[in-house]
Amino acid sequence: MSEPGRKARNWLLLVHSVPAEPLYLRAKVRRLLDHAGAIALKKAVYALPPGDSSREAMERVAGEAASGGGHGYVAECTFVDPRTDDLLIESSRSARRADYDALAESLRGLESDASPEAVARARQRFEAIRRIDFFDAPGRRRVESLLSRLERASAVGRDESASRGGLSELVGRVWATRRGVQIDRIASAWLIRRFIDPDAEFRFIDPKEERRKDELRFDMVGGDFTHEGDGCTFETLVRTVGTPDPALRQVAEIVHDVDIKDGKFGRADAPGIQQVVLGIVLHSSDDEERLRRGFALFDDLYASFRSRNPVTREVSS
Repeated sequence: MSEPGRKARNWLLLVHSVPAEPLYLRAKVRRLLDHAGAIALKKAVYALPPGDSSREAMERVAGEAASGGGHGYVAECTFVDPRTDDLLIESSRSARRADYDALAESLRGLESDASPEAVARARQRFEAIRRIDFFDAPGRRRVESLLSRLERASAVGRDESASRGGLSELVGRVWATRRGVQIDRIASAWLIRRFIDPDAEFRFIDPKEERRKDELRFDMVGGDFTHEGDGCTFETLVRTVGTPDPALRQVAEIVHDVDIKDGKFGRADAPGIQQVVLGIVLHSSDDEERLRRGFALFDDLYASFRSRNPVTREVSS
């Protein structure tokens, strides 16, 4: 029964079924639901607070299920019994609290050795949790405090490293990659030129070509900087730079979603960037021209995120 004077919440509801085969489809649907922060109401029935990103996430799962021979339906609803609202909210807050607790434990393990790469990965994980923390779960502020302290310590260590050379060994080198650059290589070259060496020189080669002296290779088999784990080359380079810059992290999420295509970050803006990069690739077969046009794109993209997420510390001179 509804309680007098209590306004019912709106929810997006997903009802879906996934066939037993292929096995990867079930895993993919599960990953998409987890990434969206979907709240299980019962088996194959999930809820999310309404919003554009929630709707896109639900519709994507429904589409994946249908493409594999199952079905998926997305609806907006309210529940007659307000206790259902309470159940869903508490379920979401409990899941996010567990996420924050796990992250806090890993952060405490970093306090004795806060490397820039580890701290940057922790910040990325925190932002992913916060994005689906719809109901202000306990633990967020504690994690924010721990993370801020580690970032300050990491910044001090990075400054000390820079005084001893830091990224200087990457300056003045020739960077080589495969011919026919696309999203990951264009973005990686942009990062190298903007954050590592403004005068970096690029070569576009056959991967079988013999390595030259003092050459660095990226986004290719046996490269110095390439895919690591489930990440793309751009993410590897972001960790190398070691910046906590939230604007750069957002660019990295888009590049990942376009390049890896696993829906890890569920960026609603990724398809638009993918379409623009496709236009760049189709416009010219010349790699230098692709970089020139791509650099302008990523300059503007990065600037748009910085305008919403000002950083207090420059990451390049």
